[in-house]
Amino acid sequence: MKYMMLIYSAESLWTEEERAKCMEESVQLTHQLHTQGKFISASPLHYVDTATSVRVRDGKTLITDGPFAETREQLGGYYIVDVDNLDEAIDIASKIPGARKGTVEIRPIFHLDNLPVINN
Repeated sequence: MKYMMLIYSAESLWTEEERAKCMEESVQLTHQLHTQGKFISASPLHYVDTATSVRVRDGKTLITDGPFAETREQLGGYYIVDVDNLDEAIDIASKIPGARKGTVEIRPIFHLDNLPVINN
């Protein structure tokens, strides 16, 4: 089963040194998951002040600078893994460095047929 792990934390809690170490540890984790055949994708996101939100209301496109909602924690990155069950996904989520200062939300990915296949 494929799961997306969404990593949330308050951006202000991280020093630049901590952020760099977090990314280094995250890269190591992706290599471990790849070796185990569980890795699909992962990436950090730029700071929330670079976000652009798009809404369509009554046929009109509304564009707003910044995130969709003002929250204490921001979406900072994600992992996508392919594992046997939720327990295995929880185990991986507990190893994501961002879980030490924030929250990792685990969501199963809904499979849709007839989507294009990306070959790397």
